Amino acid sequence: MRQLKRLPAGFALLLGVILLAGCSSQRTLESDLGLSDAPDWVNIGTQAVDNDEGRLLQGVGMAATMNDPSLQRSTADNRARTEIARILSTYVDSAITDYSASSGTQNSASVEQALKSSTRTALSGARIIARWLDPDSGNLYAFAELDMQQLEKLLSTSSALSTELQKYITDHADKKFKQLIKETY
Repeated sequence: MRQLKRLPAGFALLLGVILLAGCSSQRTLESDLGLSDAPDWVNIGTQAVDNDEGRLLQGVGMAATMNDPSLQRSTADNRARTEIARILSTYVDSAITDYSASSGTQNSASVEQALKSSTRTALSGARIIARWLDPDSGNLYAFAELDMQQLEKLLSTSSALSTELQKYITDHADKKFKQLIKETY
């Protein structure tokens, strides 16, 4: 018969603390990149905000130094837009799930496809607001922004969406955006 070896008490305690820390329900993530000379938006990163300027999705993308400045700029811009698309995808998925639950219908592929197609169109309205070149590393950062009012207007008038879904989106836009803000922090 095999005998189990006994772990030293200190090791067992350390292992227990590590396991408990790993099971913690709250995580604290540091979003500050620590670039002291960078604009605030570089250090804060991608987020959903509700402020005096409106309800906005803000994406930050970065491109490392390249031999072609134009390619570096378009890479940083595209990555900033991709960050907005990532947040927008969460918003759309949540809206589809909630709408399906509230209407009592199954999540139909046609509803999902129409909604995602409309949001892709809205994403094309994401604008590059600023760029910053880190003088130390040569990395280029781009800041993109999408006004949620544009998205909601597009969705509420989209012929690809049913009247019921359009109304649901209009009626629940504020609530869904507040939920999105919580999820991006």
